[in-house]
Amino acid sequence: MPDFPRWLSLLVPLPLDVKPERKPVASAEQLAQGTAGPIAGWQSVTVNLSEPAYGLRHVQITLDEHGQLLSGGDHVMHVRETTPDGSEATLTDHESVGGRFEQDGSFRGTYWKMTIESAPGGDEDASITRSAEHRQPSADEVSALRRIITDVLGRLP
Repeated sequence: MPDFPRWLSLLVPLPLDVKPERKPVASAEQLAQGTAGPIAGWQSVTVNLSEPAYGLRHVQITLDEHGQLLSGGDHVMHVRETTPDGSEATLTDHESVGGRFEQDGSFRGTYWKMTIESAPGGDEDASITRSAEHRQPSADEVSALRRIITDVLGRLP
């Protein structure tokens, strides 16, 4: 299997030409009716990248009405076709770091990694193996997430 693009790895820098998208967290209806409450001014900033042969990456950031960071995360998914003994299988790996940033600067989040090995055709009922791991992110992982968030916010118009 060929190597997937470097940017399709958790917590690595994004390609230079990526442009984030900014949208309100509240729905247009909530905003128009004045029923959005405390989330009325919140913004969701996202980057969605995909390379169909390999997988996808999603970075999401939430800002409050003053532009202060509330939460952020980086998620990657890889899809690989394998033929270990002549029989085909699909491996799907999901890996993410995300959570809430507190006013004191601390981070309350989780690292997740999940792998699903499925029979050909992606039949969920014929899943061969599932594994999952979750833990508190390391200080290095949180620092890398903060660098990605700073980079993404710096790309906003």
